[in-house]
Formats: sequence, structure tokens, C-alpha cells
Amino acid sequence: MSTETQDGSSDLEERVTNFLRRNFPQIQMHGGSAAIQDLDPETGEVTIMLGGACSGCGISPMTVQAIKSRMTKEIPEIDTVHANTGMDGGGMGGMGGGAQPGDSRGGSVDDGKSDEGPSAPF
Repeated sequence: MSTETQDGSSDLEERVTNFLRRNFPQIQMHGGSAAIQDLDPETGEVTIMLGGACSGCGISPMTVQAIKSRMTKEIPEIDTVHANTGMDGGGMGGMGGGAQPGDSRGGSVDDGKSDEGPSAPF
């Protein structure tokens, strides 16, 4: 079973990476980067680290929302997406989840608005 999990994790990791490249090429085009920081296939949770120009970018909260919304729809094994943008002073906590009001600026906040992604032309 552990081999199956490792193989499944590798396949899932590849699909998440391809999803980011295919759906969000503007991240790299604008000098940013997106990488898997943590992936747990058993719980369906993934943590994405947005770096480079994404740190401090005013559009990164919309990018985070779009990633969260679209990834869970396109990759059925992913139930929860956390995203770190480095806008919280470099720490690891509080940058995702979507249901924790008061998260740092780069994460999402459950503000009652639609979670269908950004209004920017992605």
C-alpha cells in the first residue's frame, strides 16, 4: 500500500504541477513562481507556494482564489488548497484555508463573496 501511495502521490503531484502551468502561465510570465510546498493525497490537501513577483503583488489574492476554486474542480483528489504568498512576513502559518477570517493578506478570507475565481482575465 505504501508503494501505491507513493506512486499516487507522484502522479497527483505531477497533475497539480501541470494544472498550475497550464491554467496560470501568467504567474511565470510576470516574474512569479508557483510550486507545491506540501501535498497530502490521503487528506486531499495541497499547499502551494507563490513566490517571486507574487510576493507583494496586489493581484495575488485573486490568483489564490482562482487556484483554490479551479484546482478542486479539475483535480477530484484535491479537496483543500492552501496558498502561501510570502506576504505574511515570511512565516508559514495563516496563509490559506479560506474559512478562517483574519488570515494574512495573501491568503483567502471567507468574506461571503462568490468563490468562482477572480474578475481578472485569467
